[in-house]
Amino acid sequence: MKARVHVMLKKGVLDPQGEAVRHALGAMGFEGVEGVRQGKVIDLDLAEGTTEAQVVEMCEKLLANTVIESYEIELG
Repeated sequence: MKARVHVMLKKGVLDPQGEAVRHALGAMGFEGVEGVRQGKVIDLDLAEGTTEAQVVEMCEKLLANTVIESYEIELG
């Protein structure tokens, strides 16, 4: 089984990397970019029988800092 976890900073949390990307795009002449939020994607190859609850536990304990980040799980 495969799982893909999308981790993003929660709304309202300052995103300095996103702001640096937005600034760089403007400096390169790309106008109209009003905001950039940067996150990460984690692909997991899981053994058969791994449950979604186990993937949630992985996210809660290691893959996301749930104080400042949110995550979404895609199972496939």
